[in-house]
Amino acid sequence: MAEFDRESILLAVSAVRQRFGDRADSGAALCRQHANTITWLENQPPDVVVFAESTADVVETMRIAADHRAPVIAFGAGSSLEGHVNAPYGGISLDLSRMDRVIAVHSGDLDATVEAGATRVGLNSFLRDQGLFFPVDPGAEHATLGGMAATRASGTNAVRYGTMRENVMAVTAVLANGEVVTTSRRARKSAAGYDLTRLLVGSEGTLGIITELTVRLYGIPECVIAAVAPFQTLSGATEATMLAIQTGLGLARVELLDPLQIWAVNLHAHLGLAERPTLFIEFHGSATGAPEQAAAFRDIAMDHGALGFEMADREEDRRRLWKARHDAYWATRSAWPGKMTLATDVCVPISRLAECIAETEADIARLGLVSPIVGHVGDGNFHATPVIDPDNPSERAAVEDFLKRLADRAIAMDGTCTGEHGIGQGKRGYLAAEVGSAGVAMMRAVKAALDPAGILNPGKIF
Repeated sequence: MAEFDRESILLAVSAVRQRFGDRADSGAALCRQHANTITWLENQPPDVVVFAESTADVVETMRIAADHRAPVIAFGAGSSLEGHVNAPYGGISLDLSRMDRVIAVHSGDLDATVEAGATRVGLNSFLRDQGLFFPVDPGAEHATLGGMAATRASGTNAVRYGTMRENVMAVTAVLANGEVVTTSRRARKSAAGYDLTRLLVGSEGTLGIITELTVRLYGIPECVIAAVAPFQTLSGATEATMLAIQTGLGLARVELLDPLQIWAVNLHAHLGLAERPTLFIEFHGSATGAPEQAAAFRDIAMDHGALGFEMADREEDRRRLWKARHDAYWATRSAWPGKMTLATDVCVPISRLAECIAETEADIARLGLVSPIVGHVGDGNFHATPVIDPDNPSERAAVEDFLKRLADRAIAMDGTCTGEHGIGQGKRGYLAAEVGSAGVAMMRAVKAALDPAGILNPGKIF
């Protein structure tokens, strides 16, 4: 456990309040909001929230924090899921949401440089008239790109376009001592030393605070086709997906909802879908290529037990078909009112996905839990969402057992305890099992070298 001197932290708080005036706010409600967590993790608020408006503001904040050895927790939209924005030792929450400019778009090079507080929705709105878009979609509509980079987010489009790991080309970050580093140039490849961009992408604000980033862009596809296919069995749905990927079909998204999740979205949105394992698919391509790919997938699906295959290419019809997937989380909340929903995730090789989900479903039944499942089946990632009463000790114990077994199961299948949510506070206990003691020691060594006082987002990852 880190140790911080409370008096020194309060001196840092006083210093940032003096420096930033009304952009440094210690209101209790605001501080609690900046420790928001969509789990049963305790809300641990900071002592002050500083609203940065430039990299220079972040530099000044970090220098004050370094002088007083005060914790600093970067904050974007607060949509992370594993306690990343909690402040277990108090200190400074550094809110970057006002740093939302699109700095430059290089359409010929298919990249853009943005401030960390820019959102995916905002960037795509800015790009729309140029025929370009940024594809990484974690599901949280107003997630900031800096936060997405810090947690190495991915989402529904990862099967075609990759994750933040593949789509961040460079970052500008402020280190623990207030120094500024730019990790790379805009060239599409480089062999110049260590890959500092990849070091900071996924570091969860523990090595530096990202203030700007350069991301890859893509042309808006000429044709987009959405499809929904219910299957007789879960294995049929996953086997159809594997074969489609192996044959090189242009799948952009492939999402799986289990029967319980379908029941919940039917209740929530009156959709009338068959309560079967169901794939939601999207194809991106040319006006001739996308329909051909959709037809080829339909043939594969029917051969693997699909009970139907509905397609749409008009935007309003696509939105209708995808409504069940987009509403999944809120449908679960509304289907069990008064309960807490815990969103967790694991990722395994696609060839093990059906097996992992089947064993997870058996665990849910054995423990007497309610837990719909949603999967990014195209990359082996799925989310179990236990619905519980957190004040019920036996129910909470059952869920804790379930979550541990889920993480252990994924790791045993050569997968990961977290495909896209990150470690934060919630999954610290699984890191050593996944990367080994030597891997954890190496991470700790990097952390100690870049942040020897341990002031950057303490209590996370380790």
